[in-house]
Amino acid sequence: MSSGIDRDVSHWQRAWLYVYAGLVLLFLVVPILIVVPMSFTPSEHLEFPPPALSLRWYQSFFESSEWMDAAWVSIRAAFFTVLVATPLGTAAAYGLHVVAGPWTKVLRAALVVPLIVPVIIVAIGLFYVFAKLGLINTMTGLVLAHTVLAIPFVIVTVTAGLRRYEMSQEMVARSLGANRWVAFFTVTLPQIRISVLSGALFAWVTSFDEVVIALFISRGESSTLTRKMFTSLRDQVSPTIAAISTMLIALSILVAAAILIQELSKPQRAGQRA
Repeated sequence: MSSGIDRDVSHWQRAWLYVYAGLVLLFLVVPILIVVPMSFTPSEHLEFPPPALSLRWYQSFFESSEWMDAAWVSIRAAFFTVLVATPLGTAAAYGLHVVAGPWTKVLRAALVVPLIVPVIIVAIGLFYVFAKLGLINTMTGLVLAHTVLAIPFVIVTVTAGLRRYEMSQEMVARSLGANRWVAFFTVTLPQIRISVLSGALFAWVTSFDEVVIALFISRGESSTLTRKMFTSLRDQVSPTIAAISTMLIALSILVAAAILIQELSKPQRAGQRA
């Protein structure tokens, strides 16, 4: 018999919390609600609300070789960053999770330092290192720099998945004759795949959205899309920037929705198997 006091709070009593959360969400979403309509303006300058609707600036983006080249650089850099950061971050998270020792917390903190240190500091350090290695203005240098920023996100998300996973399942597989590699890929990885995919998504977004490091180590034909957007804003604020931003917002929403749908469908699939 519980002697505790009933602390259930009704929705009316939490109304202030709902209002506060709604205001915060509105504050975050308002810039998006402004940028998207402005991307459809037919005029030479940004206007809100737009005087009419037009796809002029979307067409301008796809017909511009400079914008398309920059977009292709960003896509390639993000793709290779995911290929490098995801396995490295997953391996680091797994190793830190299964190896218990006094230095585990210190090592984990060292690996996630890029999340804490200002990006400008990381960019300056990478610039001097890459200048000596001849990696400035190269795709290899860009991928390595973005990997430095992406790995901490992969470690954090995969670690969260591993903490919800029962390691005894892997131990059972190993007791039946499977080595650690086989046990991980056949037992552990399928059950933490959503966390790994989330880490890969964070790695992609980190690379594709990064601009500070790109300003230091890429230029010319190696300029990323975000770098070109940033440098273009210094000359004039073209509605093309709003069109590109709208497409990036739509892409982020679609990817996030796909992962959410996959996550929500897991209980249903488990019930069907049962």
